[in-house]
Amino acid sequence: MNPTRHAISLGLRRGWTEFLLSLRSTQDQGFYLFMAVGTLVLLWTNRDNEVGDTGLMYPTFALPSILGALLAFGVVIGPAYALAMEREDGTLLRHKAMPHGMQGYVTGQLLYHSLSLLPLLLVILVPSFFLFDDVMSNGLAGWATVAWVAVLGLLATLPLGMILGSVVPSVQKVGTWGMLPVIVLTAISGIFFPIQSMWHWVQIAAQVFPTYWIGLGMRSAFLPDAAASIEIGDSWRTGMTVLVLGAWAVFGLLVTPRVLRRMAQRQSGSQVQEAKEAALQWVK
Repeated sequence: MNPTRHAISLGLRRGWTEFLLSLRSTQDQGFYLFMAVGTLVLLWTNRDNEVGDTGLMYPTFALPSILGALLAFGVVIGPAYALAMEREDGTLLRHKAMPHGMQGYVTGQLLYHSLSLLPLLLVILVPSFFLFDDVMSNGLAGWATVAWVAVLGLLATLPLGMILGSVVPSVQKVGTWGMLPVIVLTAISGIFFPIQSMWHWVQIAAQVFPTYWIGLGMRSAFLPDAAASIEIGDSWRTGMTVLVLGAWAVFGLLVTPRVLRRMAQRQSGSQVQEAKEAALQWVK
């Protein structure tokens, strides 16, 4: 078998195995439950609130936006933590020593973190159909939009998580370097309330990053066409959504392999040992 194909095959197998183990993990199950309960409580307590003068109730507006934000957050922070931890514990060093090992590693991470989104989104979406009205207004066309927005969103944001995990000096820095900025971006990206209610310069800043466009694409899938009146330009701007997310995906495709190669070249056994000792000191 071709060495590259063999490495990718092993990576896919590893990603699938990690996903199955994750489903059985009580820690991951608790995380899914916590996120589902927190989201549903937020939507339920605001179920009688109307968004502006649109006639849309808050759960109808916010649910697709929250799903989009969870997608963006999960595939940035998840890979960042995983890459930083496996860089410190020597996993990446072992992959580096194998023929095409880094290709296999990246393939496995892509599959694992993509699949890990499914249970998180399902535990929120399925109960919402029973608790709230008008969750999906566009039928099969809406679900088709969900599919392409999710795929483009993954391609646009997952590489950013891998870049972040490659450049942070330690696992403990992921929260400062990654989680806090992503939370701020989520807050200004029109996820919990219409973006037009914010300052103009904030609207411009939010539109630079993928989170806003993923949320916009999800709203275009779930909400009726009339709801576009609360968006910038009174439009879903589908073409611009594809263009911006596609541009971020191309950026990730071009930059991420270079960052990973540089990280792998600089990785050594002594660095792994130093990272382990620093982690032990931090725990103490």
